Amino acid sequence: MISGDRNQLRQVFFDAWRKHRAGEAMEPLESMVSGVVAEHPEYHPMLSDREKALQQDFLPEGGESNPYLHMAMHISLLEQVSTDRPPGIAGHYRRLCGRLGDEHEAEHQLMECLGRMLWEAQSAGRMPDERAYLECVKRLLD
Repeated sequence: MISGDRNQLRQVFFDAWRKHRAGEAMEPLESMVSGVVAEHPEYHPMLSDREKALQQDFLPEGGESNPYLHMAMHISLLEQVSTDRPPGIAGHYRRLCGRLGDEHEAEHQLMECLGRMLWEAQSAGRMPDERAYLECVKRLLD
């Protein structure tokens, strides 16, 4: 799913959602993507108008959040949990899910930590700090 081409990345969401709705066979990544899309019914209308949605910009200055970024953060987090990378994230995720009783809400809370870590790394021009990330996640469990 890694690409520098915005439309190519967005196409992954369209293709996975189309296959899901059509009941077609999917690759594991497509199943993960369609599962994330299914959890976000507010994005379904956008994904039904491919041409418009491929061209749409989401500007924070206008108070808009980027739905592709949001869904990609869910996918990144789910991939971390499936590989337990960074070490310990899978257990923290399970504990937070158990505490909240809602996987989607747990993901949203963890995504705050993930987003902060990525923003700090990008701002400082350095690699993401997994230790700081896990400390943020642990604070959610306190």
